[in-house]
This record gives sequence, structure tokens and C-alpha cells, in this order.
Amino acid sequence: MNGIKQQLNKNSNKLFRYLVIALLFTSCSATNQLTMGVVEPAPVSVSKTVTNIGIINRSLPSESNQSIDKIDQILSAEGLNLDKKGGAAAISSLADRLRKNETFNIVKILDGGLDLQKGLGVFPATIDWDVIESLCEKNEVDVIFSLAFYDTDTKVSYKVTTMEVPNNLGIKVAVPAQELSLQTLIKNGWRIYDLKSKQVVDKYTYQKTVSSTGRGINPVKAFEAIMGRNEAVLQQSKNIGSSYGLRLLPIKRRVTRNYFVKGTDNFELGKRRAQTGNWQGAAELWEQELSNTDQKIAGRANYNMAIINEINGDLEKAINYASRSYTDYQNKDALRYLKTLEYRLSQIAKLRQQASR
Repeated sequence: MNGIKQQLNKNSNKLFRYLVIALLFTSCSATNQLTMGVVEPAPVSVSKTVTNIGIINRSLPSESNQSIDKIDQILSAEGLNLDKKGGAAAISSLADRLRKNETFNIVKILDGGLDLQKGLGVFPATIDWDVIESLCEKNEVDVIFSLAFYDTDTKVSYKVTTMEVPNNLGIKVAVPAQELSLQTLIKNGWRIYDLKSKQVVDKYTYQKTVSSTGRGINPVKAFEAIMGRNEAVLQQSKNIGSSYGLRLLPIKRRVTRNYFVKGTDNFELGKRRAQTGNWQGAAELWEQELSNTDQKIAGRANYNMAIINEINGDLEKAINYASRSYTDYQNKDALRYLKTLEYRLSQIAKLRQQASR
């Protein structure tokens, strides 16, 4: 008993030490964290002259692949038309998303027409540019979006369980049952062919998993219980198509930044002003420390002035302050921040270029 008490006391003392250290670390931190919204350029850029878009489906198996695909369908317990319907749903959803983009005048889903080698679960070879040119001229479009492949792979697992069913008297009783689980992996790949630049401006792969579970008194009944799996796959395919269309739009996201809150009374007061949203008031205090004879304090003040200028959208001024914080006052945090600011400035230049199309 004494041994147990000693061990408990030992664990309690250890926990207490950890808590004290954590509190000291939190209270002594020289920085606070803030979050801000930024807008980044679209992941995909197309030529400024692009107004009309064509979409083709290369995901249907070519004749040489038909037998392989049928074997795959049987092994993975796929419905015969699930891949076909899923690919069509993804393309239709992509077209709907692109039509909402005011940059484009026409968005067409193109019929096959040409004998294009199709893929099976992997990217096929890129389409020859003379074929792309023929497609564009025939359909009066500037760019071709291609669903290069679409494939579903389903893994099946069984386990014995029980389920309640009413007997002849209407009383529910537990009976042996089969539980069937389906894990359907949706794989698809996309390419965008820009005729004017003759470049594949995007090549992207999506993978999503749809899980379904059902119970029945036998495997057939269990499968019937999860027939909604097909609808779930089609809905996920629509989501994929819509998401791909968003790759042509700028991205809004939140980023985190650290700023200094310790060193002088002005930093302490600036911290409280910043916490209440009075960033300009905090900046007035930081600015007073720029000429501090303590190199460390002056470096922190320059760093914080870079922060406030980024908040205000003046990245060039922010870069100047961050650069001075590092070069003149050897603030190592400022070098990392400087690289972040320079990257953001390049992204904004790209964003403006996209907006000018």
C-alpha cells in the first residue's frame, strides 16, 4: 500500500512540475499570434484570350481495355455502369461550375467524335496538339478540359453479427446476420490543354473514398441494405467536378503571424491594444522603439512594423522593415518572415495578372 502511495505522490509531483513549466513557457513567450485573411492566385491560369471552353471524357475504357475493365468490375463488385455514370456526373458538375465563371462565354461538353486512346485508372498519353486543334476548330472553343481517367475500386469485407427482426408475434428478437462493408475509392485525373500556348496548363488527380455498411440475414440482404452506395459515389463525383472548376478561381484562406509583445512597456501596452483590435494604436507604440539603443528591442520593433504594414496591405514597406530587422539588428525570425513576404508579393503580382484577363 505504501508503495502505491509513493508512486501516486511521485506521479502527482511530476504532473505539477509539467504544469508549472507549461505556465512559465506560456507566460514568458515573447510573441503573440494573429490570423489574417489573404487572397492567393488561382492554381491554374489560362491564356487571356480564352473565352470558350470544351470538355471531353477520355475516362471510358477503350475497346482494347474493355475485357480488363469488366474483370475489374467483377472483382470489385462494381455496378456495370457506375464508372460511366460517375465520370459523366463529374464532367456535368465541372461544366456547371465553369458556366458560373463570368470570364467564359461558352462551356460545351463535347461528343467523342475522334478516336482518342483512353485510360484505365491512370493518365493516358497526352493528346496530340493537331488533335486538340481539330477539336477546338470543330467546336469553336479555345481550351480543352479533359477527364483523363475515372475509376472506382471497391473493397468488400464481411463479418458475422446479429440484428433484431420481429418474430411471428411482432416481438423483436436477435438473429444471426451478415454485416457487409464497402470501401469505394474514386480515382480520377484531369488535364487542361491551352491551344494558344500549346501547353498542358494543369494535370491534377483526385482520390476520394466512399464508405458504406449494411446488415442482413444473408450477404444478399446485406448488399441490398447499402444500395445507396451508388448515389453516394455519384454525389462525390459531382463534388469532384465542381472542385476542379474552382482551380481557376483565386483562393481565400487564413494565415498566422507572430508579433513581439515583450521587451519594453510599449510592447506590453501594444499587446493589449492589439488584443482589442487597435492595431494602429499598437503600431504607434512600436514605432517609438525603432530608435531604441538596445539592438534586440529595435529589431523587434522593426519586425512588428513589418507586421502592421502587411495587415494594411503595404507589402513593399513590410519587406523594408523585415529586411532592416534582420540585416541591421540580426533578428533571425525576420529572415523567415522576409521570405514569406517576398513570396506573398510574387503571388499578388500573379493575382493581378490573372485579374487583368
